[in-house]
Amino acid sequence: MYQTWWKVIAVLLVLSTFVTGLLFKVPRLPIIHETIRNLYFHVPMWMGMLTVFVVSVYYSIKYLRSGKEEYDIAAVECVNTGLVFYVMGLCTGMLWAKYTWGEFWSGDAKQNSAAIAFLLYCAYLVLRNSMDEEQKRAKISAIYNIFAFPVMIVLIFVLPRMTASLHPGSGGNPAFGKYDLDNGMKLAFYPAMLGWSFIALWIATLRYRMRLIEYKKNAID
Repeated sequence: MYQTWWKVIAVLLVLSTFVTGLLFKVPRLPIIHETIRNLYFHVPMWMGMLTVFVVSVYYSIKYLRSGKEEYDIAAVECVNTGLVFYVMGLCTGMLWAKYTWGEFWSGDAKQNSAAIAFLLYCAYLVLRNSMDEEQKRAKISAIYNIFAFPVMIVLIFVLPRMTASLHPGSGGNPAFGKYDLDNGMKLAFYPAMLGWSFIALWIATLRYRMRLIEYKKNAID
């Protein structure tokens, strides 16, 4: 029972986001207008991605220290889950860009950096599938994962701030602040951030448990 409380909270938070996010009033900003409601989904998808990526790094470190296969499974399933949220973050961002910038992909610095970081993690999966020996695969993948995470952070959150960009919070373009996010938006935005992060962890947990059952079954056979 104690393991289900945070899952119930995750569902309630996400459901509340749909209600408050779609019904509450939003600031009337130029160009953005009603599309600002996408903030309740686009940014929380990235937060869910970051959450499971951080957990994957944690388990990669634990694997290198202990060599336990369970930690390697946890790390890779967190990456798999993170990539799903990565795709959803990219898609919601592209949809938002279409209605504010006029096209799904405009070659904006943030978009290009996000695409490169996505390929970086896709390469992680390709690397794993290119090796047959389990211990070698797990060890090299763990090292790659540990170094890939800070590179992803630099690509998504650091470099775009140093170059010209249409994206809020990048290239001198201010992020959404206190004049944009009124109390009504905050009531939907912050629960969405927490709720989707919990959902990402929930999915990663389910994937890990299924992979662990499969691993133990194969070990017995």
